Amino acid sequence: MELTQVGIGETARIMAIEGGRGLRQKLFLRGLLEGKAVRVVSNCGPVTVEIDRNVVAIGRGMAQKIIVERS
Repeated sequence: MELTQVGIGETARIMAIEGGRGLRQKLFLRGLLEGKAVRVVSNCGPVTVEIDRNVVAIGRGMAQKIIVERS
């Protein structure tokens, strides 16, 4: 499932990133890597997630390319 489909307050693990090198680099710099667990803080407008005690907001287009599994 896409990151945009995870509900507020739910936790998910990043399984894959469906994008090119540029997208992967941008997400890497924000700490969003395959295998990391994220908690969705907000899902309307930009998707806001908490990862490793940091809060990161990413656009919906980017979030749709992040494939996750609920944990």
